Amino acid sequence: MILQALDAYYRRKQADPDPAKRLPAFGLEDKEIPFVLEIDAGGRLLNIADTRSNEGKKKIGQRFLVPQGVKKTSGVAANLLWDNAEYVLGIPDAKKLEKSRADNNEAEYLDRLQSMRQKFREVIASLPGAVQADDGIRAVLAFLDGLAPETLTGFAALPDIEAANPIVSFRLHGDIGLVCQRPAVVAATAARSEEKPDGVCLVSGQPAAIQRLHPAIKGVWGAQTSGANIVSFNLDAFNSYGKTQGANAPLGAAAVFAYTTALNHLLARDSRQRIQVGDSSTVFWAEEAHELENALADLFGDPPKDDPDRNVNAVQALYSAVAAGQFTVSKLDTRFHVLGLAPNAARISIRFWETATAAELAHRIKQHFDDIDIIHAEYEPRYLSLSALLKAAGRKKSDGTHDIPPNLGGEVMRALLEGLPYPTTLMNHVITRCRAEQARKDQNAKPVPNVGYARAAVLKACLNRSIRFRQSNEKEFLPMLDPANTNPGYRLGRLFATLERIQEDAAGGPGKLNATIRDRYYGAASSTPAAVFSTLLRLSKHHLGKLSDGLAVVRERLIGEIMDGFEANSFPPRVLPLTEQARFALGYYHQRQAFFTKSESKNQEETQ
Repeated sequence: MILQALDAYYRRKQADPDPAKRLPAFGLEDKEIPFVLEIDAGGRLLNIADTRSNEGKKKIGQRFLVPQGVKKTSGVAANLLWDNAEYVLGIPDAKKLEKSRADNNEAEYLDRLQSMRQKFREVIASLPGAVQADDGIRAVLAFLDGLAPETLTGFAALPDIEAANPIVSFRLHGDIGLVCQRPAVVAATAARSEEKPDGVCLVSGQPAAIQRLHPAIKGVWGAQTSGANIVSFNLDAFNSYGKTQGANAPLGAAAVFAYTTALNHLLARDSRQRIQVGDSSTVFWAEEAHELENALADLFGDPPKDDPDRNVNAVQALYSAVAAGQFTVSKLDTRFHVLGLAPNAARISIRFWETATAAELAHRIKQHFDDIDIIHAEYEPRYLSLSALLKAAGRKKSDGTHDIPPNLGGEVMRALLEGLPYPTTLMNHVITRCRAEQARKDQNAKPVPNVGYARAAVLKACLNRSIRFRQSNEKEFLPMLDPANTNPGYRLGRLFATLERIQEDAAGGPGKLNATIRDRYYGAASSTPAAVFSTLLRLSKHHLGKLSDGLAVVRERLIGEIMDGFEANSFPPRVLPLTEQARFALGYYHQRQAFFTKSESKNQEETQ
């Protein structure tokens, strides 16, 4: 099903009316080529064109349509009219040469280098006779036959080529395109791809030449830089009925080209149809052009620094579409596909796969943003990205990254897309971080709230989805403080926040203390409240004595409202389950936020 959907997407992009958006025709691929050798009709090297341009701190080469590359194995396999400098020019790879010298097998590596050069020429020489007569092919063969060490001397690009072993191709002087893009070569490439059928393709259902090895998929975060495979069989245990490698999942050459080309296009660095969700590289596409296709990255990803409102605008547009029951120019019943991929050695594992109509997807995404909606400071983002939610569940490491649990991103994305409860592990990890980081400080030595915006949003979303899925009579949690919510865990969290605020008030206000009761008692209060709340209430009497009469009355009244129904010694005697600890954290967060609202500040001023 996945490969069929990718095949259909490839054919849709092949028919795109905009030539710039079309995917390569069968037998071609889009390849970054940093250096182009410009030669004359006699094969004389005139120039080495550097196609690279600066993108941030990196130099990125220009992309060209070239004959599809072969599957690189441990043997010698050359591409047609383009390859790395080892194959094309016989220039040793600096790292491989150094390693061969360290291993005392430099002569073996140099012999292999000579074989690579010969193989590159043999592939070109194997083209049909009519193609051999092409001026560009004749010029390339003349260049290869006359190539000597002094041929490249004096060209400015030579040091970079020697250092990096980059991809290299040819251009005939006077042409705009590469030699491999000349009409005769393109026609021969397509003809070579049409081999004799030897099986039935699983995608098309038609007789086809079954592809033994499939091209690598590149762009999956964490996978090998050379790419990895979705369809791959390399051990006897994976084979069935005596079939090996690609014969176990028979796909015709055209189908293999279609799905790999489409997926590499979706995973490209500049793609607007991919986001990173934890360890899952997630791509999405529709069966026909749709405005939501390019909006998903804005909905779920972190907003770019040069356009911080892009995320807000995308979410507001989604809400408007759901409210109106229609998109601006697209259909409601257009089917969408969302695919999550994660690395697994030299292979790619499927984290999740979801198919839904645009209307279903829009409603589920809207529900997600409704669920994570919670009161927060004005300087904090209005809508949280998926990465922000996942980071809330992970430990922040010394290098600034977060130790997000494996598989969690895929599980969250699947729950979001299918409208299911969020994984229990997400809530458990967030609660663990709330307890573990109660005394953490940032790089400026300022206290960091253990129950922050993202963690509170996660807990609210997890609790509400669980309530909704279980069809419980329990009231769902609001984005802001809900004084009418009588859940014991929620009220205990509010009470703990109030006792902490009284301690801060006694010291002159928030930020005046190096540590509060949160740093010493949060873990115990949220799990075994009976063990600590009696002590905390006694301490609060001492702190209340330092407040003005008006503020002391306000705080005591609030404690009374929260504890209405709680006796002094009737706190839950057992360890609170994780769901109650989540309610505790949410109540704590809501009450802390309420203390910073304008109405609270005004109330304080009037009473004082």
